[in-house]
Amino acid sequence: MSLVPPNPAADELKAASTYASVCTPEHCFHAFDALYCALTSSEQISPKFAEDKYPLFVTWNARSSRPGRPPRLRGCIGSFEALPLTEGLAEYALISAFKDSRFHQIEESELETLECGVSLLTDFEDASSYLDWTVGVHGIHITFPHPSLLPMPSNSGTPSPLSSSAHLPTTRFSTKHSFSATYLPDVIPDQGWDKIEAVDSAIHKAGWSGRITEDLRRNVKLRRYQSRKCTVGWDEYVQWRERNGGKVDI
Repeated sequence: MSLVPPNPAADELKAASTYASVCTPEHCFHAFDALYCALTSSEQISPKFAEDKYPLFVTWNARSSRPGRPPRLRGCIGSFEALPLTEGLAEYALISAFKDSRFHQIEESELETLECGVSLLTDFEDASSYLDWTVGVHGIHITFPHPSLLPMPSNSGTPSPLSSSAHLPTTRFSTKHSFSATYLPDVIPDQGWDKIEAVDSAIHKAGWSGRITEDLRRNVKLRRYQSRKCTVGWDEYVQWRERNGGKVDI
């Protein structure tokens, strides 16, 4: 009996292939179709992907007409609850387009400028500290109590990889006194942040406007995750809709 030696490169290719099949253009087309039909009162095309369940985010960007300029964010909202993809993608396509409080609602006149990104979230893990994750690999979801509920501050202001949610004080705090925020994996390298900058930005994003101390960071409970993302533009969506027997009239 002969043993096949391990082949790390082959294993990586297999994993990459598996992950690539998690999120596909079909998921983006379904989300795009939900928005197009909501704005034009058209009939949606039935999706052809498997009805799996995932936590998910839908992102809308407006592409610039000027060469070299990056797309401009127009909406991004999702759910950390695992949702059936047919229902969840359609729902959050509209929530992201119409209910992201940072932006005005997407209008029909913008459709031709849009691109749709779908992120299916995987590999959720509790981090051992607010530093226990990798930029470019992980997204982060943080929660932390109101700083007034924290124990007396320590004398150390040095970032510590040993600071951990597992070592937090047992003092209970209600949800009304807690904060939470998330960044998808691609956001952090796009902004050029290191780990501490990303966590500090997430703390402010969560709604804390006060000073960020090392003791506050050490009381952050961080859950890391990964994302399988796919993006399509308007022209690709039009081709898909027409290929599947639908019309596009704008």
